[in-house]
Amino acid sequence: MAAKSPPSKSLPGERKLPHEGEPLPDSKAEAPPVIRRTEVVAIALVGLLIICIIAGLYLAKAFFLPVTMAFIVGTMLSPAASFLERFRIPRAIAAVGIVAAGSAAVAFMIGLIASPAVEWGAKLPELGAQLKEKLHVFDRPLALWQELQSMLGGPDTLTTPTVHLPKIDWVQPTLEFLSPTFAEFMLFIATLILFIASWRELRRALIMHFGEREWRLRALRILNEIEEHLGNYLLMVTSINIGVGVVTGLICAATGMPNPAGLGALAAILNFIPIIGPVAMFAVLVAVGLVAFPTLGAGLLPSALFAVMTFLEGHFLTPMIVGRRLALNALAVVLALAFWTWMWGPMGAFLSSPLLIVALILKEHLMPPNSPQLPED
Repeated sequence: MAAKSPPSKSLPGERKLPHEGEPLPDSKAEAPPVIRRTEVVAIALVGLLIICIIAGLYLAKAFFLPVTMAFIVGTMLSPAASFLERFRIPRAIAAVGIVAAGSAAVAFMIGLIASPAVEWGAKLPELGAQLKEKLHVFDRPLALWQELQSMLGGPDTLTTPTVHLPKIDWVQPTLEFLSPTFAEFMLFIATLILFIASWRELRRALIMHFGEREWRLRALRILNEIEEHLGNYLLMVTSINIGVGVVTGLICAATGMPNPAGLGALAAILNFIPIIGPVAMFAVLVAVGLVAFPTLGAGLLPSALFAVMTFLEGHFLTPMIVGRRLALNALAVVLALAFWTWMWGPMGAFLSSPLLIVALILKEHLMPPNSPQLPED
């Protein structure tokens, strides 16, 4: 009778092979991921929370817009108040002075724009008739195109361009969309002054709210970085936009455009709104040039020079001054601009880039990347 061989003992950590004829065990690594019901419920609750927040911000625009605007602008202006404190100026007085100086600058820019705007508004019928006459230059090319379409057997759908004079019905809704109410303006001014005056106490209270030292240090780093980035953003963007306004005024003066100072001030203000502002200013220059000059080439020259200037500013000057640290992804800027413009109108468009900067800083500190990063080029 043959002796039985003793069972083999497996060493620790050694994978035990199945005997011949036994089925292989199921591999858990190759099993597809299972979505649990609790995960689906959590995702649904987060989605509902986001929808509720967006609906609240949209419906309560009269409150959230001036308060958010005051917080963002106040964070931008806080370094200026801290600078004045070094000269033994009380922070409350510095806050009032900064807000008064900023309001005076904005009022001065609006005054440069308001005078020609009222003058041109009174001449709308005459200006519309002149613009309609200038567009007759396109009658011949359109007629040739229609003839080509008819020769090829295509539908004859093109017609001579017509210019309809603007009606008064759009004026009031436009003003309501562009300008805040008196209550919103007063809420913004009061919140801005109080925010700048009490920013240090607010910082300290927010940091000390956390119990652990690690979270206090993290909150301090986040607040310092937000204040630094928003302050640099306001300083750099304001300097660049003032330069754009001055160059636009010089272009208008050199080409003989009416009221070059007002057009330069309008270009500086609109340039605070990314993408939309320069496009709107280009359209304004095209319309004013076509009305002010007798020929089509002379009318389009100021807008063409403005387009070249904004191209150089957007692709070379601004990236060189702002640098990589404040550089934002173009797609993220467009999406943020579209979202906040839909949410809060022109003021939302102004706040889109600062809010995007704040969101990126929060993401960088609260959700650090754990996955391996690609090497830099």
